[in-house]
Amino acid sequence: MQLLSQILIALVAAEHLYILWLEMFAWETRGKKVFRGAMAPELFKPTKTMAANQGLYNGFLAAGLIWSLLIGEPAWADNVAVFFLSCVIVAGVYGGATAGRKIFFVQALPAVLALAVVLLK
Repeated sequence: MQLLSQILIALVAAEHLYILWLEMFAWETRGKKVFRGAMAPELFKPTKTMAANQGLYNGFLAAGLIWSLLIGEPAWADNVAVFFLSCVIVAGVYGGATAGRKIFFVQALPAVLALAVVLLK
């Protein structure tokens, strides 16, 4: 269970590093392809700064999850993982409710699975 929880936490962290890259550095290129249909193409340039800010927050979530993997004391590592996974879940649930249901499945659900494994081990 320990290895599974670490793999799931790492996957959630990797996803948020990808979102950081997408929103901070590739918003007007790859972002247009990823969010095709969700936003008009002409809105990417004027929302570049806003997207970069969102990307930075996703980077903080990834950093916290990676930090939890580097902590040697198991209980402390689990507490940090629970906090950051919970933050991802709240953001994913909110995004799913306000921006599009897909966000729940792409962001919140993997974090829910990781959190469940962390709490059940």
